[in-house]
Amino acid sequence: MNWDTAKANWTLFKGNVKLQWGNLTHDHLSKIAGRRDRLTGKMQKTYGATKQVINEQVKEFVGPRKDHGPRI
Repeated sequence: MNWDTAKANWTLFKGNVKLQWGNLTHDHLSKIAGRRDRLTGKMQKTYGATKQVINEQVKEFVGPRKDHGPRI
């Protein structure tokens, strides 16, 4: 799955994001509104990780899983 798919299905996808990164609030997810740059920025502020680490986490999260296909 690519980010365009995640953005188009943000209403469904944000529940999975909340499960993965529980410190992001409903308000954060509403403001992110499917924009990857907003998600990574909010994650950097919330978790204090580097941009590179956050981008790798998001890439892994959005990417297809070998066992069950996409995470959505």
